[in-house]
Amino acid sequence: MTIDTKAVAANLIAAVPFARTLGIEITDLDLDGDRVRAVATLPDEERLHNHVAGPHAGALFALGETASGAVVMGAFGPYLNLGTPLAVRSDIAYAKLARGPVRATATLGRPVAEVVAELTAGERPEFPVRIEITRADGAVTTTMTVVWTIRPHG
Repeated sequence: MTIDTKAVAANLIAAVPFARTLGIEITDLDLDGDRVRAVATLPDEERLHNHVAGPHAGALFALGETASGAVVMGAFGPYLNLGTPLAVRSDIAYAKLARGPVRATATLGRPVAEVVAELTAGERPEFPVRIEITRADGAVTTTMTVVWTIRPHG
């Protein structure tokens, strides 16, 4: 099955008004077997700044969560007839001051087939998506993990 990654990215942003409000863009979605990766960007705009002129912590969280959602939709979009993806919990660590435009790279933490097997068996699988947020100079400013589930329909 071929997935139109540009359509997945566009549909995700269209479906999440808050991501649009912040100006988040999904710039890359790579579906290479079990290695599913998405990249999202947040512009450098004063309205998104905190007290030290960098992106607000809430904006950074939204960027990472949006990138993780792109991974989920890319990996499991074909299985939405079986269940609804939901974020379960997350962890975030701020390591360096973020300044300027930032980029979140999210990567699926479990094999797609493993998650789908649990879902088709009627279970409610959980899986992590790991995210690194970097500045333009490549420095990692923030790390996150968002644990997702797919709640079976019915």
